[in-house]
Amino acid sequence: MRSTLRNTAIGLLSATALAATPWLTAPATATTATPQTTAAAAEFTDNFDGPAGSAVDGSKWGLETGDNVNNHERQYYTDGNKNAALDGNGNLVITARKENPANYNCWYGRCEYTSARLNTSQKFTTASGHVEARMKLPQGQGMWPAFWMLGNDIGSAGWPNCGEIDIMENVGFEPSTVHGTIHGPGYSGSGGIGAGYTLPGGGKFSDGFHTFAIDWSPNKITWSVDGNVYQTRTPSDLNGNRWVFDHPFYIILNLAVGGDWPGDPDGNTSFPQQLVVDYVKVTGGS
Repeated sequence: MRSTLRNTAIGLLSATALAATPWLTAPATATTATPQTTAAAAEFTDNFDGPAGSAVDGSKWGLETGDNVNNHERQYYTDGNKNAALDGNGNLVITARKENPANYNCWYGRCEYTSARLNTSQKFTTASGHVEARMKLPQGQGMWPAFWMLGNDIGSAGWPNCGEIDIMENVGFEPSTVHGTIHGPGYSGSGGIGAGYTLPGGGKFSDGFHTFAIDWSPNKITWSVDGNVYQTRTPSDLNGNRWVFDHPFYIILNLAVGGDWPGDPDGNTSFPQQLVVDYVKVTGGS
């Protein structure tokens, strides 16, 4: 699913993408992830340590600003620490609020919500490795948190030719399920190739922290939740289309409100909503 920010703080991101509903759903049963053993050549760690209310580390993250017309999301992404701040307990909190204090204008008129979207573009990229985040997800109709990656050549190649790896997406009407998806030329948007993972026993991802990860090698990407592998993709899954996961990608964290996939919030959706991130780390990258 394409995701265009009209006013972006990162000039490279004049157009970006976020996955639509995957076409394949995997069962909740899963195997145990194999630990990454490759010697680290590119590493990234942010434990989000710092005083409560402070902004994220600007040497590691940039904040995009603007609305998102192609996904028909309802929020306006702000900068600074307005919607993305440390909580003083080692977490990043991305907060979606039903407000518009600065009279932001969105594709549908006066914006109804604010939130935040962070990325490591021009600060950190990798072309392989173990990419992981421990997070507690929001809940409610219309919520759409995501932990994902885009090819750093998006400015020249465009989307989906740059490639997109959705490590974790959740839509509010599926509180127990997350999705992992790849997008590229010939398999983008609703044609993205992916699977879902559902917590056993009716658990919800908003009830506590869970670890979402991929293990990425030159011709293989494997997804896991809490160490449980639920999907592996290789070039053989692309029906003859091009594998574009062979160059550097950067990391994105965001909390969207509404959109074509999750639908808009309704009368039962409470605000504010929060995506709480304990850490993000990359090991064994290149």
